[in-house]
Amino acid sequence: MPVLGLGTAADPFPAPEVVVKAVLEAIELGYRMFDTASVYQTEEALGEAISQALSLGLIKSRDEVFITSKIWCSDNYGDRVIPALQKTLQNLKMEYLDQYLIHFPVSLKPGAPYPYSPEDVVPIDLKSVWSAMEECQTLGLTKSIGVSNFTCKKLADILAFAKIPPAVNQVEMNPAWQQGKLIEYCHANGIAIAAYSPLGGPGANWGSKGVLESKVLMEIAESKGKSVAQVALRWVYEQGVVIVMKSFNRERLKQNLEIFDWELSDEESKKIAKIPQNRTVLALSFISESGPFKSLEELWDGEQ
Repeated sequence: MPVLGLGTAADPFPAPEVVVKAVLEAIELGYRMFDTASVYQTEEALGEAISQALSLGLIKSRDEVFITSKIWCSDNYGDRVIPALQKTLQNLKMEYLDQYLIHFPVSLKPGAPYPYSPEDVVPIDLKSVWSAMEECQTLGLTKSIGVSNFTCKKLADILAFAKIPPAVNQVEMNPAWQQGKLIEYCHANGIAIAAYSPLGGPGANWGSKGVLESKVLMEIAESKGKSVAQVALRWVYEQGVVIVMKSFNRERLKQNLEIFDWELSDEESKKIAKIPQNRTVLALSFISESGPFKSLEELWDGEQ
């Protein structure tokens, strides 16, 4: 699994031609990991870009790229997992994924529209869903399975019965939401962490400019002759986690690759550790009086 990949989530949903162009440019620059999800509506465009990259000779085979997708909550049922993955593979025009993740630890009523209503949110039968995810790997439909947006407690729930433990937990992580406890737990249990929104998701309606406008990061960037984004990505990389960042801008895609031949000093890392912490992906739409999660505390298990 490459340590830096390109995500394809955007709000509003991106036009297919925008995704195809960005993925082709990323491949030209050297990116080999790409992240999508059924709810992003970018699976078809990503698959088309990979097909074009093959026909253009930018890559020699499908095996040269690492593709991750995620099952959406309305398919979080034991009998819907394999059909959902088969639909994803059909969208991508691929025979297998490198990684398939449970997008959120919650279910929606089957067929619930997106965006969904609070009454569509129902409890997830994690055991039956994870068992079906394991079957996906056994059948060779995906090379590995994992989760996204899981807390330490919810990971522990899976580990209690899993025959195949999650390979990865993809979560929000950046200098303004450092996830120290979760990093420690995952590393102790052999679970890789992939960081989404490593720059705080500043362009999204749920995001924050707390990373890109951080005075601490600005000062470090200026002293090193780097951009604030490069400093933030370097910090994430130094936590020993995988980076999933979204940019459809060629110059920024290039800059984001330029984080590997320098490092942060101990003093700089200590300054970053003191940055005020704030989760931006709250997933408030999963919270309701009638649903399984009546508060953010319950959804995120009170974890910092």
